[in-house]
Amino acid sequence: MKTAVIYARYSSDSQTEQSIDGQLRVCQEYAARNDILIVDTYVDRAMTGKNDNRPDFRRMIHDSDKKQWNYVIVYKLDRFSRNKYEMAVHKKTLKDNGVKVVSATEFIPDTPEGIIFESMLEGYAEYYSAELSQKIRRGNNESRHKGNLTGGKIPYGYYRDGKKAAVDEDKAEVVRFIYRQYSRGIYVEDIIADLTSKGIYYNGKTFVKNTVYKILKNERYSGIYHYGDEVFDNIYPVIVAPEIYEKVRQRVESRRYGKKSREANYRLRGKMKCGYCGESIIGESGTAHDGSRRYYYKCRGRKVNINNCHLKPVRKEILEKTIFDALVKEMSKPPVIDEIVEGLLKVQDEQSESGKMLRVLQSQKEEVETAISNIVNAVQMGIVTPSITARLQELEKQRDDLEREIVIEKSKAETKLTEQQIRAFYSQALSMEPTLILDYFVEEITLFDDKIVIRFKQPPQSPDSNGRGFLFSTCYVHYTFAVPYRVDMTSIYFKIELVV
Repeated sequence: MKTAVIYARYSSDSQTEQSIDGQLRVCQEYAARNDILIVDTYVDRAMTGKNDNRPDFRRMIHDSDKKQWNYVIVYKLDRFSRNKYEMAVHKKTLKDNGVKVVSATEFIPDTPEGIIFESMLEGYAEYYSAELSQKIRRGNNESRHKGNLTGGKIPYGYYRDGKKAAVDEDKAEVVRFIYRQYSRGIYVEDIIADLTSKGIYYNGKTFVKNTVYKILKNERYSGIYHYGDEVFDNIYPVIVAPEIYEKVRQRVESRRYGKKSREANYRLRGKMKCGYCGESIIGESGTAHDGSRRYYYKCRGRKVNINNCHLKPVRKEILEKTIFDALVKEMSKPPVIDEIVEGLLKVQDEQSESGKMLRVLQSQKEEVETAISNIVNAVQMGIVTPSITARLQELEKQRDDLEREIVIEKSKAETKLTEQQIRAFYSQALSMEPTLILDYFVEEITLFDDKIVIRFKQPPQSPDSNGRGFLFSTCYVHYTFAVPYRVDMTSIYFKIELVV
C-alpha cells in the first residue's frame, strides 16, 4: 500500500491553529481518495516558507532517508516552500529517497509539462496576490505616515494603544537598563544574571542571549523605523537616546564574528561520473597564487588513486556554464518549445475545468460561516465569555483569508495565459532556472578530458492517441564549445553529446 506523510504550515502569528486543522483535513481526504496511508504528520507554526529554517520541515527531510514512506502531501505547493531554488533542492533530496511531493488541491499532471506548470502556479499566486494586496499596502503606507501601527508583533517595552504605539514604562526601564549596561562594556551574560537576580523576566521566563541581542539591535527604541526605502520617526516613541543607541549598535557590530563562508554550490554534483574509471565527480576547492579561492570538479577515482585515473580537474564555473549552455540550447529548439507550450495550454485548461481548489475553499468558507452563525446565536441568547469572543474573532479572520483566496482562484479561472504569454514565461524560465532542466530531465553526465556526454531520462509517452514521446526528435546531438580556461585566455574544447 502507498504510504505518505503530511506537511502543514502557516506563516504568521496572525493566523491560527484552524489553518493547520483545515490543511490536515484536506490532505487526509486526498489520501483517502487515493488509497494512501498516512503514517506521520509534520507541522510548522508561524513559520515563513521563504526559507527552510523550519524545525519540522528539516526533520521531515531528514526522516525521508529512512525510506519508510512514498509521498509528502501538502495542502498547496507554497506550504512546502515559497523559495523556488530551495524547493528544487529539497524535492531532489526527497526524490533520491524515493519520495514525491504532491499537492492535495492543485491539479499537476505527472509529466514534464507538469514540472513546468508548477512554476507557472507559483507565478500565478504571486501575481494575483500582489494585485489584490496592492490596495492594502497603499493603505498601510498611509497609516505609517500618520504615525499608526499596521500590525505585527509590537516590541518589548511598548504596548498598543488603539492605532498608536505607547511606552510601557516598567518594561521600557528594563530596556534602558540593558542599553546602559551594555554601553559600559558589561557582557550580555552578566546583564542577564543581574536581571534575574532582580526578579525581572521576559514573558515569565529568564532572559536569553538572543532576546537581549534583539533588543540591542532594534532601532525602534531610538524612535526610528525603516520600512523599505522610507524612514519613519513618528510611530515609536523614543525609549533609548539616539546617541546611546548608536554607541551600542557600533559595539554590537564590532563584536560580530565574520560571516561564515558559504560552501560553493556544486550544481552538477550527484549527476556526473568519470568517463575513464566510472567513479563519481566531486567538488573540490583550493587557493590560487594570488590568494583567491578556486573551485573545481574532480574525479573521485583520481583523488583516491583508483585505476590510475587521469581525468583532469575542471574549473567549476567553466564546466557548469558549458553544460547549462548546451541544455538551454537544446530546450530552446522550436520543435521542443512547440510541444511544451502545447502541453502547458492543455494542463491550464484541465486546471481551469477541474476547479478543485475553488470548491475546497468554498466548502471551508461554508463551514466557517456556519460556526460564526452558531456563535452569534449563542451571543444573542446571552452567552458571552472571553473565549467565545476570541473564537469569533479567529473565525472572522479565517473567513476573510478564505474570501481572499477564493477571489484569487476565481481570477485564475477567468484569466488564462495566452500561448504568447506561456512562450514568454518558458523562455524566461530557461534563462533563469536552468538547474531545473538538470534536475528533472538529465539522467547522467559522463565527463572526459575533451568530451561531455549528457544522457537524458527516457521520455514518458504523451497521453494522446499517437503515443509519441515528449521532446527530442533526435537521439544523438553534437555541440562543440570553446571556453576560456585560465587567466591567459587559453581555451579548452569540449565536445557535447546529448543522448536520449
